Amino acid sequence: MTTLFAFLFVIAVLIVVHELGHYWVARWCGVKVLRFSVGFGKPLWIKRLGPDQTEWVLSLIPLGGYVKMLDEREAETPIAANELPRAFNRQPVFKRILIVVAGPMANFLLAIAVYWTINLVGITAPPARLAQPAAASIAAQAGVTSGDVIAAINGQTVHSWNDVGWLLTLAAADHDPVMLTLRRGSEQRQVELPTQSTHLDETSLNVASQLGLNVAELAPVVGSVIANQPAQQAGLLEGDRILAVGDAPVETVRQLIELIRQHPDQALSFAVQRGDESFALNITPQAEQQPMPGGATQTVGKIGAGLAAQYDLELVRFGITDGVVQAVQRTWQTATFNLHMLGKLVRGQLSLSNLSGPVTIADYAGQAVKLGWIQYFALIAAISISLGVLNLLPIPTLDGGHLLYYLAEISLRKPLPQQVQEIGQRVGIALLLMLMSVALFNDIVRLIR
Repeated sequence: MTTLFAFLFVIAVLIVVHELGHYWVARWCGVKVLRFSVGFGKPLWIKRLGPDQTEWVLSLIPLGGYVKMLDEREAETPIAANELPRAFNRQPVFKRILIVVAGPMANFLLAIAVYWTINLVGITAPPARLAQPAAASIAAQAGVTSGDVIAAINGQTVHSWNDVGWLLTLAAADHDPVMLTLRRGSEQRQVELPTQSTHLDETSLNVASQLGLNVAELAPVVGSVIANQPAQQAGLLEGDRILAVGDAPVETVRQLIELIRQHPDQALSFAVQRGDESFALNITPQAEQQPMPGGATQTVGKIGAGLAAQYDLELVRFGITDGVVQAVQRTWQTATFNLHMLGKLVRGQLSLSNLSGPVTIADYAGQAVKLGWIQYFALIAAISISLGVLNLLPIPTLDGGHLLYYLAEISLRKPLPQQVQEIGQRVGIALLLMLMSVALFNDIVRLIR
């Protein structure tokens, strides 16, 4: 139920904000608004408000919304002469453009507001301090070493490890070389990572690891032990530092977890440091079945101990002005990244399997809300940007399609024939239905897997 409510809240916020953009600008332009609907299909709730008795409606299918304005082309009965100046189709073309563009712009403004709020409150994230890259990786060959701190990527300041992942994804999308500004103590140096000849998956959430860049982890220290579990029964205590498992030295939390998982029901010797004392403990990880995609399971080992923080964390926050600048920059970068990826889809350079539908969005919303309100609202901002970009595409039935009609009207100095617009609407609906079908198919495939 958490996932369902998280998804419905995301959809409701995005729809309401988008349609309020159309509504407010339409009112500002003097257009009469007949209906503001959240959802499509059969109305479930209707309330008439305001001097124009605008209908505020909740409808059955909550996957969109619309603002219905007074329009001679859609009126079932002739419009009274005194109200004709308030009809949408009677407005100058620049007003119609403003009303159409207002919806996507509202989505972009929502994203800026969310990012700005997060920037003011602050977010905890690992510093951009690097672990030792693998010997054969691009980073290692370029001279990156353990302990280097990334100060900037391609001239853009890095404030935390979160920035590293995002900026590298942008660079991979454009196939740009990556210029790292590295800091060690008071010294700085620049290192170039050649990416043009390297196939990087920009759709991956971990472009950094493809280059051999990984955030430095803390040493594995026991944070808690569970009663009557192998760790507690063997004598492991909170605060113990794990030095090695068997003959394998352990330097990071990730290494320790993998070693334990790989040895269910196998006795292991743990080298432990407790204060100034070092000793060995024999612990046998308990076998547990872990669910895998597609309904399969795998047997993994667990010792019943929680580990302290995996990473060093710092609070990253900005002032009012810097927060706005960072929010606008992030919104712009996300919008252009979405356009870039859509362009790749159109050119056949990116598989249609990357399209996601409502089921995937619901899954992401459910995961984000469990991580905390900052992650959840950051997801809302990212989806809001995607919605704004999508609606500006020059596809009839979308805002961008109407914008295309109005630009043609300016060029031709007269509106496009109604028949041409109707044909465009049918083509647009068919295209959108096809894209929605592909996205839903991809959602189902991901669920099955």
